[in-house]
Amino acid sequence: MGDITTSDGVTIHYEEQGSGPPLVLIHGWGFSGRFFTRNVDALAEHARVVTVDLRGHGDSGKPRHGYRVPRLAKDLFDLLEALDLREVTVLGWSLGCPVIWSYLELFGSHRLSRAVYVEQAPRQYYAPDWKHAHATCYDEPSLAALRTQLTCDTPAFDEDQVRTVFATEPTPPERELLLAEMAKSPPYARNALMADHTRHDWRDLLPTIRLPSLVLVARQDQVFPWQGPAWVGEALPDARTVFFEHSGHALFFDEPEKFHRTVTGFLTDSGNDGANGSRNDDSNDTDVLV
Repeated sequence: MGDITTSDGVTIHYEEQGSGPPLVLIHGWGFSGRFFTRNVDALAEHARVVTVDLRGHGDSGKPRHGYRVPRLAKDLFDLLEALDLREVTVLGWSLGCPVIWSYLELFGSHRLSRAVYVEQAPRQYYAPDWKHAHATCYDEPSLAALRTQLTCDTPAFDEDQVRTVFATEPTPPERELLLAEMAKSPPYARNALMADHTRHDWRDLLPTIRLPSLVLVARQDQVFPWQGPAWVGEALPDARTVFFEHSGHALFFDEPEKFHRTVTGFLTDSGNDGANGSRNDDSNDTDVLV
């Protein structure tokens, strides 16, 4: 484990395990790199796995500035530069996906070779041409309500988050760990970041991305209707989309074995999931775009 300092003087914490091609895991809003607790050991058998705590989260710095998606993308840039990582596969979960999209928009594919996108729609708000909105943060009034709930009773908000993002029940030690990690992220950081994150619309950018992409979609997600994350796979040129039939928002936690097999297969261009347009009969899951 270690820390790097960003261009604006903020400490970003990371942990790494394994050797081989670098795989950087980027967590979602309000969480931390330790949410991948069920995954790092297995992935580290095939890659140099780096988990990062976004600013305002986990063991990274908690400044009063910089809670915008493009700044998080610059933090990722600073991390890759500081560690001199090359030919990186970046994996973003939820908010981690816009961090990658912003990175690609700002810096192109500098130091990157592939990307994995886990459970994020290109737009969170409803619009006349977008019906697959976030379940609870879908317009300005719902954003205001979310920020009020988080500020007034953060522990209750976090308990509700744990109930919402997992389709399977964490063990008591896992639950204790995850709630402790969420408690490290202060409401002012989360509120400022959500206010920026939730207003973005990435639909125009995605068709321009040429980085080889894997899109992972959970059918049982309570955060997004599955059609929103699946749209990402439709929009990205030549993306491979894999559905997780029994998972919620944190599909890597709910179906870890399939997650490991799918991601490591993508890293090596092998495995059982095949290329876009093929059918995977394992667990009745389908590897095609909708």
